[in-house]
Amino acid sequence: MNGLESQVQRIAEPIAKALRLDIVDVECHGKGAKTIVRVFVEKEGGVGIQDCEQFHHSLGRALDVADPVPHAYRLEVSSPGLDRPLKQRKDYDEAVGRNIRVKVHAPVQGKGTFVGQLAEVDDRGVTLQVPVRKSRTHRRVVLEWEAIAQAKRDIEW
Repeated sequence: MNGLESQVQRIAEPIAKALRLDIVDVECHGKGAKTIVRVFVEKEGGVGIQDCEQFHHSLGRALDVADPVPHAYRLEVSSPGLDRPLKQRKDYDEAVGRNIRVKVHAPVQGKGTFVGQLAEVDDRGVTLQVPVRKSRTHRRVVLEWEAIAQAKRDIEW
């Protein structure tokens, strides 16, 4: 998380808590007046449009007062969706037993992306059950935290 994202996170946390929301992620993209500040929120039972509107309004006022972005910007608030990224350890813990897609920084066992069922999460990293092509078997793939570039739930439609 960069400096601006950390500032937005600090400002947003108490607002989210007051509205019984959890912040999943904060992203800041662009430069100057084309800056976009995105905050992804969730809550037990799901996030609705009214939740997003209320949080957006409250956070917008707080950002105007704190002024972490010294120029015009666009604030976006939304739910992370079904295929949400896994960012924190708790995200991985909640995804155990589900299929996830993991991209690694450098190839592991000759591959850059793994799709499989998240079998285990520990202090070292994660263990996936990855299907073996042209077979009904699975192989265990252990990925250390440092190797993981990006991970998200893999939704089959």
